[in-house]
Amino acid sequence: MSELEEAWEIALDEAHRKAQSAGRADIAEYLRLRASNDLSRKTGIEWLLNTFMLLAGDANRAGASLQIINEDSQRFLVHNATMVGPRLTVSFGVRSLFIEAGWPRVPSDWFVRGGGLACGRIRHFGREKLNQELLLIKSGDQSPAWISLEKSGEKEPFRESHAQAHISKLISPDY
Repeated sequence: MSELEEAWEIALDEAHRKAQSAGRADIAEYLRLRASNDLSRKTGIEWLLNTFMLLAGDANRAGASLQIINEDSQRFLVHNATMVGPRLTVSFGVRSLFIEAGWPRVPSDWFVRGGGLACGRIRHFGREKLNQELLLIKSGDQSPAWISLEKSGEKEPFRESHAQAHISKLISPDY
């Protein structure tokens, strides 16, 4: 966690405390919801990136020679909105797979479409048809869950097996 993120959390905690002591239950509830959503965002993004890192590590142990680069704070566009979050790059020779995930941080960044908490993108350098757009939602039990937004408009859960398929396509000789 960066110093800025830590300062932001302290400021939110202080604002929540002040709202409660002033009898502003509406503001206190909003701040509680925001903290809950931020935790869900961080948890969901951590799961996504860790899943790809573990699968890339498994491929390396099997002899793939993948290079892995993790960048903490990137800005990327999803439609007209700017997302801020980490990017993982998995490279195999000249081939690269980019996994980005984040959410808007300031009003000028716009918003996450579809009622999601965060957006994610999986991009295959030079192979756009393999790219995948993701949306982080709260599942029925309120835990974070990634769904894949298909080009057909359908939504389906994004699972570890989907991440494995992306890694397999990256190292496939038919890539």
